Amino acid sequence: MTPVQLSVEVVGWAGALLILLAYLLISAGKLTGQSPLYQWMNIVGAAGFVINGWWHRAIPSTALNVVWMGIGAVALWKIAQRRGSST
Repeated sequence: MTPVQLSVEVVGWAGALLILLAYLLISAGKLTGQSPLYQWMNIVGAAGFVINGWWHRAIPSTALNVVWMGIGAVALWKIAQRRGSST
């Protein structure tokens, strides 16, 4: 395995762990869907999947995770807007 291949696998697994951890934390009530940390964990985790999926030419997974990142980004934007309007 080349260093690039290893990096792609590490990034993919790190993305998986981040998304699973985010789900665990929200399920345990430690975070909410309105938590910027929760949204960032999903965005960064999905980015790991995008890199890994693109490398492996897993286009459906890549597309799903691009959308997942977009949902997280919109959620962060809305959270920031609400926080800005409440100050």
